[in-house]
Amino acid sequence: MKAVVTVIGKDAVGILAKVSTKCAEYNANVIEVTQSVMQEMFAMIMMVDITKLNSDFAAMAESLEKLGEQNGLKVTVMHENIFNCMHHI
Repeated sequence: MKAVVTVIGKDAVGILAKVSTKCAEYNANVIEVTQSVMQEMFAMIMMVDITKLNSDFAAMAESLEKLGEQNGLKVTVMHENIFNCMHHI
């Protein structure tokens, strides 16, 4: 199983490191990352493997969202199944 993590906000040093470290705390393996900086805005999408989480998915999602709030970022975590359903026509 996988999850999609999106991060949007003002660019700053260490955003990728902070988010990936938080994923590692929950044993979520980062599979793929794409990021872009447009003027001063940072945008990132991560695909993470959540099959070996050491906690439940909701706890990880809440922790990442809180990390975003603490750093002035909008972090969204969505289970792959939900993401696929939302984007299926």
